[in-house]
Amino acid sequence: MFNGVLNKMKTELNHDLNYYLDFENDFINLNQILGSKIKLSFKGYQCLNCKSDIELFRQGHCKKCFFELPSTADWVMKPELSKAHLNIEERDLQYEKSVQLKPHILYLAYSSNIKVGVTRKSQVPYRWIDQGAIEAIEIAEFPNRYLAGICEVELKKFYADKTNWREMLKTNSCSINIRNESKNALKRLPNQILSSITEKDYTALKIDYPVKKYPIKPKSLNLIKEKFFDGELVGVKGQYLIFDDDTVFNIRSNEGVVISMEILKS
Repeated sequence: MFNGVLNKMKTELNHDLNYYLDFENDFINLNQILGSKIKLSFKGYQCLNCKSDIELFRQGHCKKCFFELPSTADWVMKPELSKAHLNIEERDLQYEKSVQLKPHILYLAYSSNIKVGVTRKSQVPYRWIDQGAIEAIEIAEFPNRYLAGICEVELKKFYADKTNWREMLKTNSCSINIRNESKNALKRLPNQILSSITEKDYTALKIDYPVKKYPIKPKSLNLIKEKFFDGELVGVKGQYLIFDDDTVFNIRSNEGVVISMEILKS
């Protein structure tokens, strides 16, 4: 029996992609229990910041923490709102500088369709894995989050910026030449921005997920409502656990939820 607070699954990409659940006193390699029947039970809440047990508001935080923490400010989801390069504080300038003023990557990723996104250079390829991308490639590198963000806004005229989670979970092949598409995307950037790009030529990364059976009609598990669930774990993709009856459980959207996890049989 394992007990703990859900956080985003950790990943390790060497030759194979490995997923881990990291609880306070337990560390579970999910690849090693594929094919096992497991039971999940809802036990309560714990804010990822203040550790209170009140109902969560968003992103694993209670309402107070969500509206006060610099890591949950609007610029996190909308990079074009970044202001640290102007020395303007939103919630905590020191924190905002430590994130926003690092090198950022503008990229294309294919999960079920092509999408554009922005991430810190240090988060490549983990951001792509979290999204369930089958293939991904950098378009360009920028010295800060703001420049990457305004370029993302420009490319949203041509590409989606959201992932269809149901289609992502069903898709296991890429239907486009993503490297050629990244070159097309680069040509669509404003000329005045191109001088800030430090690198332009990249190689696409293909990602194979530990999935024994892809769901045909994914149905999302609401563990808070259902309280209990058991089923055979047949795959992990993005931040989802996939079960043999097409039930899927999004770990990322349940951060801060306290659960128990029991491996019933293998």
